[in-house]
Amino acid sequence: MSPSESSGGTAESSTQVDTTTTTGSAGDVGMASGELVTVQFAYDSFNLDGRARDGLKSNADWMQANPSARVQIEGHCDERGTNEYNMALGDKRANAARNYLARLGVAKSRMDIISYGEERPADPGHDESAWATNRRAQFVLLSR
Repeated sequence: MSPSESSGGTAESSTQVDTTTTTGSAGDVGMASGELVTVQFAYDSFNLDGRARDGLKSNADWMQANPSARVQIEGHCDERGTNEYNMALGDKRANAARNYLARLGVAKSRMDIISYGEERPADPGHDESAWATNRRAQFVLLSR
């Protein structure tokens, strides 16, 4: 599969890239990096559309410019679905992001993944807007 191809999942609607929800700066180890994009996903999907791939390309460029940096990619879901299902879906989202970055030349050894399922919402609301915000792969800097 080439880097321009989608990574698994269903194709219900498009994935979005959110560059405004991260906090901190890349120097803040253990914080979400303001220089790395958070990727949003469609409902019940771990597909990477063009916008997501563009955001991940930006992340890959940053990782290549910072060769000693390590990140954790967190897979998150909205509150719908069972805990087990959402943990598995969060894992697929984190893996989709990591695998795409690896195809762009970032060593997998520099990227850890974890799924939080629905346990760490970015938006505590209970509507479509909140759910869309919570369906994401978020990047946390482990070391610079």
